[in-house]
Amino acid sequence: MDLRILTVGDVVGAPGRRVLKQHLKALRRERDVDFVVANAENVTNGSGISIKDAESLFRSGVDCITGGDHVWRKPETVGLIERDERVVRAANFHASAPGRGSTVLGTPRGTDVAVVHVLGRVFMPPIDCPFEAAARAVDRLRGRTRVIVVDMHCEATSEKVAMGRHLDGKVSVVFGTHTHVPTADVQVLPGGTGYITDVGMTGPYDSILGRRTDRVLKRFTTGMPSRFDVASGDARIGAALFTVDAITGRCVAAERIEIAAGEEEEVSA
Repeated sequence: MDLRILTVGDVVGAPGRRVLKQHLKALRRERDVDFVVANAENVTNGSGISIKDAESLFRSGVDCITGGDHVWRKPETVGLIERDERVVRAANFHASAPGRGSTVLGTPRGTDVAVVHVLGRVFMPPIDCPFEAAARAVDRLRGRTRVIVVDMHCEATSEKVAMGRHLDGKVSVVFGTHTHVPTADVQVLPGGTGYITDVGMTGPYDSILGRRTDRVLKRFTTGMPSRFDVASGDARIGAALFTVDAITGRCVAAERIEIAAGEEEEVSA
């Protein structure tokens, strides 16, 4: 039996929430999706995760939310992460951090899916080693399920590719988030792990990484402070769909999906 797992890139503000509300349930039906994991560290006004917005994503059809380096921006997120097993913070935060760095959730087909979340260290705030944290989590989770999905949230493409190779054959999927720019390398690695360096952003593409173009340009051209408000135009879903053998946990197919204005485009591997 195969499972179809959709990984959704950084959900940015109201435009990201809106496009998921409009299209995600239909996409789940049309593509027979069993499980959806979405990175949502930017879902509330572009930075952080409020309880209200997390619930909005769940109602839209998301099964699991991962965070990122901005996950603590909203104080209420601490309580959300502590009590809701569907919300995962990075596993390589200090052990005293609230919540969990991985979770195991069920699917309608009866197969459990484990989700692991880690932050990179290149051009990022100091944090524990993501490679060690991911390996520890995977070793623990493989006794519960063979289907394991890893969100590698970081700046450097090299660090994301390295994580994919590090976990190849040990997990079902490694997908990259954080940079908001989709990459053209969706693939199944030699060991059977589905991989993409960055699934892209779910939010307004008429922007600079989801923020108003005029505000970001002011910062770049003048060096003066500027409020990076969330943009509003051309909202799209940036995602990747992985087909995974539920018994072995090996990925057998991978494709990138982008949805905007009711249209679906695919790049298959």
